[in-house]
Amino acid sequence: MKKTAKSKISDLTYARKNGYERISRSDLKHSDEINKLYMDFIGKAKTERESHDEAVAMLEAAGFRNMSAHEKSGARLNPGDKVYRSCEGKTLMAVTVGRKPLEAGLHIVGGHTDSPRIDLKQNPLYENSGLALLDTHYYGGIKKYQWVTIPLALHGVFIKPDGRKVTVSIGEDPSDPVFCITDLLPHLAADQYKKTIGEAIPGEGLDVVAGSIPVAEKDRKEKFKYNVLKILKAKYGVTEEDFLSAELEIVPAGKPREAGLDRSMILAYGHDDRVCAYTGLKALLDLKAVPEYTSCVLLCDKEEIGSVGSTGMAANFFENTAAELLNLTTDSYSELTLKRALSNSWMLSADVNALFDPMFPSVSEKRNSAFLNHGVCVTKYCGSRGKSGSSDASAEFMAHIRRIFDRNGVIWQTGELGKVDQGGGGTIAYLMARYGMQVIDCGVGLFSMHAPMELAGKLDIFMAYKGYLAFLKDGRK
Repeated sequence: MKKTAKSKISDLTYARKNGYERISRSDLKHSDEINKLYMDFIGKAKTERESHDEAVAMLEAAGFRNMSAHEKSGARLNPGDKVYRSCEGKTLMAVTVGRKPLEAGLHIVGGHTDSPRIDLKQNPLYENSGLALLDTHYYGGIKKYQWVTIPLALHGVFIKPDGRKVTVSIGEDPSDPVFCITDLLPHLAADQYKKTIGEAIPGEGLDVVAGSIPVAEKDRKEKFKYNVLKILKAKYGVTEEDFLSAELEIVPAGKPREAGLDRSMILAYGHDDRVCAYTGLKALLDLKAVPEYTSCVLLCDKEEIGSVGSTGMAANFFENTAAELLNLTTDSYSELTLKRALSNSWMLSADVNALFDPMFPSVSEKRNSAFLNHGVCVTKYCGSRGKSGSSDASAEFMAHIRRIFDRNGVIWQTGELGKVDQGGGGTIAYLMARYGMQVIDCGVGLFSMHAPMELAGKLDIFMAYKGYLAFLKDGRK
């Protein structure tokens, strides 16, 4: 009797592996290239305005044109055309027109470029006890105690009454001075130690030290404050009144750095969410062929405070731009066609998630957490408590993403934001899902999210780029 080979028993279980156990040599080399470019970007782009301007420079270098020129001339857009549209120098939408009509839907990668920080108040400069100080109001969800005693930089703009914009960046060049927020020494902190971690540093206690030399004018009041004003006038041509029409942000000073002896991570300010914004943008720029569906990348503002205002995703910038795009790609524009285009679209809400941290294991459910360098994280739902505030993607759309990523060699994982009832968070996903489009959260996992310096894995960053690229170029079969 002829012997037959024993049939192999298939493994029915699912187990995640570290991405470095699976990544190819070519991807490893490509990952190094992408991460170097990303570090350069995030070192320059520390505010939403700077991110916008860096992104526009990248787009124009790649042949993208401002859509406003087409809007004025009415010149038709054809498959393969590349355009972008800006909103107040903060929010940006970039598009490569696909072969299918817009009514068939778009493939959208949408991230945000604002990050938690400390803003100056409108009338910030004052003096007290021989110091010139800047009064502040923090922006987004921060742990206030993390921002004291570290080197800080000042970024932003003054807008003069005649419309001139004066750009400010102090604290990044090695020759620049930096700023800081003081803290109480341990020897005198007996009462501070009794407070909760959220109460130890109050919001009104985040004022920034700006100077300590008085002007040499006998009759001058507020000599320390006035000396700072003289320095600002000499360097930037601004007066104290110009603070009233300024947007000035305090951010950590210094460049991003490679982390770990193996250099497998990046420590930087603003990973949330510029890491997804950059990789999404880079993916759009690297599309080699005309995509089947129109490919779109959104870089939006105000996500950290609820996506409010005219530059947030709760406003109509995306819908208005989609309407302009439809008008430039068809001879028969209608509201019905626009609604069909939006409802037929697919979107990756490109935002970060939390990684399982062995230093704080109690807040996470390990089987459903993301792990460092296990790949880009797909999050079916976020929200808090009973999934409140989540769009909760469908199983059908999750299967589509599985198929696209798997056939394009994307290393990916799933993850939730902590244990049920532990906390939670939200993204722009629900704001886009209101159009009826299919949306799922997909981004890079982080340690120390919302801290002045956040930690991300290089493999996860590269796989976000690779995943977004696959999504933008792939069809729907």
